[in-house]
Amino acid sequence: MNQPVRAPRQPHIIVADTMPTRYARGWHVLDKASEFTTTPRMFEAFGRRLAAYRGDVDGKIHVLDAYCPHMGADMSKGTVQNDSLVCPFHAWRWGPDGVCNHIPYAKRIPDKAVIGSLPVLEENGLLFVWNDPEGNAPIESQRPSRMQDYFSGEWTDWTMTQVPIDSNCRELVDNMADMAHFGPVHYSKVKRFVNIQDGHRYIQEMEGGHEILEDGATGMTTTAIYEGPAYMTTTMTGSLYGRPVTVHLLVSHYPVHMDRFIINFGVMMKKDPELPEAVNQDMVGKYTEMSIASFIQDVEIWNNKVRVGNPVLCDGDGPINMVRKWYSQFYMDAADVPADLVKRKTHVTL
Repeated sequence: MNQPVRAPRQPHIIVADTMPTRYARGWHVLDKASEFTTTPRMFEAFGRRLAAYRGDVDGKIHVLDAYCPHMGADMSKGTVQNDSLVCPFHAWRWGPDGVCNHIPYAKRIPDKAVIGSLPVLEENGLLFVWNDPEGNAPIESQRPSRMQDYFSGEWTDWTMTQVPIDSNCRELVDNMADMAHFGPVHYSKVKRFVNIQDGHRYIQEMEGGHEILEDGATGMTTTAIYEGPAYMTTTMTGSLYGRPVTVHLLVSHYPVHMDRFIINFGVMMKKDPELPEAVNQDMVGKYTEMSIASFIQDVEIWNNKVRVGNPVLCDGDGPINMVRKWYSQFYMDAADVPADLVKRKTHVTL
């Protein structure tokens, strides 16, 4: 019996949707707070060069634009005096608010002698900076949640690794909804996968198993929470060396520019009171190595993929469009965010 002849199918043409023209509004982690001293550090972030330092009087961390508007010197190569950043070229001194407060050879400071400064927050052992294209103050309701475990003494400190990615940072956020990649990329067997959007928070709940991060004797459960566009923490339970473990993972990023971002990948582990401190440190070190090995599998994908604005999706993929719409709220003016992007929604994929 002759089969009916089908017309040839047309290939799906990938469309890279419009790239954002500004950086996301919200809190971003630069590093562990303990890594900042009175020696300025340079960061490339939000399309700017920044200088971050700890004041020599107030002890607080300050973040300013690094280039001096006088003659263009990089002030991250300068020094700190009276909580101010001193330019290495002509010794103009800039206060934590970005206003020039001293020129050693001038009778009057020009009114235009002001540089950009970013709001900062030290919380959970981390240094956050607030970016807002509108120039508004941080939104109090979007302040990162205090992680009581960090202050309890029952957990190790963050073990941190910085990972550069040559792609747009939306590719990272897509992972919150991409259930199907856990098997091929991370060797995980997913038994339950739920996504929840709720205001500035996006939550992923997952249960399953992992060939690398647990030994098969116990299952693995994770709860990953984005608070804003760039700060994500995951609580994960599993096992290591045959003992149950609970860890907090940090996957927080900041954009260098539109096609490059830096991931701050951190691990905290709850100490086993039956084990010596040295053994607990060995366990968190080993878990960090395994976590990074798993995470690097994503990095290889991100560094070699294209931006797809019109993905061909199937029913087992997870709510990719849901997380992308939620994420878009951080790239529009705060007053223009529609209610649908922030109201609570739940999607159960499995």
